[in-house]
Amino acid sequence: MIRKHVAGDIDSVMQIWLNTNIQAHSFISQDYWKSNFDMVKEMIPLAEIYVHEVDNANQIDGFIGLNNDYIEGIFIKDVAQSKGTGKQLLDQVKKIKSTLKLNVYQKNERAIQFYLREEFSIQSECVDDNTGEKEFTMVWKC
Repeated sequence: MIRKHVAGDIDSVMQIWLNTNIQAHSFISQDYWKSNFDMVKEMIPLAEIYVHEVDNANQIDGFIGLNNDYIEGIFIKDVAQSKGTGKQLLDQVKKIKSTLKLNVYQKNERAIQFYLREEFSIQSECVDDNTGEKEFTMVWKC
């Protein structure tokens, strides 16, 4: 089930955020994600967040964060990855947005393939000032 984030979700959402970033971005120091944890936790309530709950378990196994038409990220627990949860979350926001943009690290090949499969196209290349890593800017239009 997909629903809008509520205040009581923050601890689950943040744990998924931290674990997924560390797992998906092994090329970036874990300390980077840990040092940004508190700032992201403060920003989460300002974003448009949709969570995916495991049926009948009231447990969140993933979420997508938006800032207008910009996808801040799709974060899925490792045990729920490759089971359609990310696609379900993305399909949910595609219903309410006509354009979506995001940045993805070039070394995160799994994510790039996912977004290409979901009809995003690479628009440009840049470098993330915070990490020094190359990124692609990708866009989807309905």
